[in-house]
Amino acid sequence: MQARGPLMIEHRLIERMINVVKHTLESSEQTQAIDPFFVDTAVDFMRMYADRTHHGKEEDILFRELQKKELSTEDRLRMDELIADHIFGRMTTKALVEANMRYRTGDEAALSEVKGHLQTIVDFYPPHIEKEDVVCFPAFRAYFSEEEDQAMLAEFWEFDQKMIHEKYTAVVKESELKEQL
Repeated sequence: MQARGPLMIEHRLIERMINVVKHTLESSEQTQAIDPFFVDTAVDFMRMYADRTHHGKEEDILFRELQKKELSTEDRLRMDELIADHIFGRMTTKALVEANMRYRTGDEAALSEVKGHLQTIVDFYPPHIEKEDVVCFPAFRAYFSEEEDQAMLAEFWEFDQKMIHEKYTAVVKESELKEQL
């Protein structure tokens, strides 16, 4: 398997979650409500899986290795665009969290913001994923030897093994802060 393989497999799961969000948005048009706990689940998925796990591998490993290469101007711009996309995704998720907090505490006007941010996520991810799968990953692969590609793949697997521990260490730290332990 090439290093881009796990990234593309992760894209398929992200697409499935985007479909769930899209369906939830469609249902919310009839009910004029949205389950804030579903939004929490979607946020957790976007933060931990799409951003920290998936984008983490891209930014912390793939882009780091690409920085060491003599990239064409076009490929440098592609990488910079992906980084900007990731930042946009984080900002949208943060705004979603804030709107969902207000909605959860009874601010009915925040419902349109929650739905708007969810729609932004639904609109954002499919073209972002296609850009990576179809344009960027094949172009970036050309910069690496087979040995370099396999070393990145091994680093991706190692990165994934740490994720569950990172998540729950953060959960405990946040809980301790709330309890002031």
